[in-house]
Amino acid sequence: MEKRYFGLWSILVLSLAFFVVVSVFDPITIGGVELRTVGMYEQLTKTPKHIAEQLAEQKKKEEDAKKEEAKRQLKLDSPQTILFIGDSMLEGLAPRLASYAKDNGHKLYSVIWYSSTSEVWGETDSLKVNIERYKPTYVFICLGANELFVRDIQEKRDKYVKNILSQIGDLPYLWIGPPNWKPDTGINDLIAKNVTKGCFFLSNGMKFDRAKDGAHPTRKSAIQWMDSVIRWMPKNSAYPIKDMKIPSEPTARATRQTMYQPKR
Repeated sequence: MEKRYFGLWSILVLSLAFFVVVSVFDPITIGGVELRTVGMYEQLTKTPKHIAEQLAEQKKKEEDAKKEEAKRQLKLDSPQTILFIGDSMLEGLAPRLASYAKDNGHKLYSVIWYSSTSEVWGETDSLKVNIERYKPTYVFICLGANELFVRDIQEKRDKYVKNILSQIGDLPYLWIGPPNWKPDTGINDLIAKNVTKGCFFLSNGMKFDRAKDGAHPTRKSAIQWMDSVIRWMPKNSAYPIKDMKIPSEPTARATRQTMYQPKR
């Protein structure tokens, strides 16, 4: 070996030796400075059992990811039992969805809780109770209109939105956002942040003809609103219902409708 390379090789060998020492001993202190290992020694000395466990865990993650993707692409083409829960916006939306259900072989159960919010639903097990009662295969939600102007919405409502979604569990669902008549303080962003991708229909930005209260869409406008949701589903929903042809009648009656009075 030429002398001019000897010094370079010496530096490399010493550096490697130092690196190995640091990797083995956890930690070491040199000159008052604590050096921690980079985990190389542990990785090199892992037993086949450890490696097998790592591989099994990785395989499980990949399988779970495939299952989740399959669920997202699911085409719900068999007759559905639909549960539609929410606030008074259901007065306009539910009759139109009932018409779709009637003409396409589905059942619809609607539960209107007047003046309700994500907090009202999220601090109770009312959704779970109705799921157990009606055994739905699909859940629609319309909540948020009574929370457009709540301050610190993220902190105040996040746990309730999460509770609602936990009560839905693995059921396919779609959350229809509120029909804003003024800018909100973050309820739409909060819902969108928590739901599965493709499970939130943003109504904010749509044009509505309003009733005298200035908030609720008129019956005709609500029909168009529900039609927009149905048109949006095939290409955008995580769980599109395949058989949702345009119904022959503007509205229909739900299989059963339940109404809760405002919580006091």
